[in-house]
Amino acid sequence: MEIAVIWVPADIEPLEPALSACLYHTCRAGYRLAGVVRTPWETIEQTMIDGEVDVVVIADRAHLPANRSPRIEVAAELPAHPLSEAGQARQMAPRRCRPHLR
Repeated sequence: MEIAVIWVPADIEPLEPALSACLYHTCRAGYRLAGVVRTPWETIEQTMIDGEVDVVVIADRAHLPANRSPRIEVAAELPAHPLSEAGQARQMAPRRCRPHLR
């Protein structure tokens, strides 16, 4: 069973909505909860490096500091880039197929 901590930044108030979401996720995932932490991110980071916890559960991705290390980005969460008008026209043009000869 993986050991998890819930991290809620100290400036997040009220605490209850974030804590409730994290507790639900921790229970659903089957993690062993080591505690709730409201220390600076660097403290949590060191705890992970030291191998004291396996998982850090957060309520909202926006709670993570932008300049954290290691930096992790999820491609699926990036906004889609709109196609140029020419690209849309090419993509939307009907396909023309040759008839199959038998």
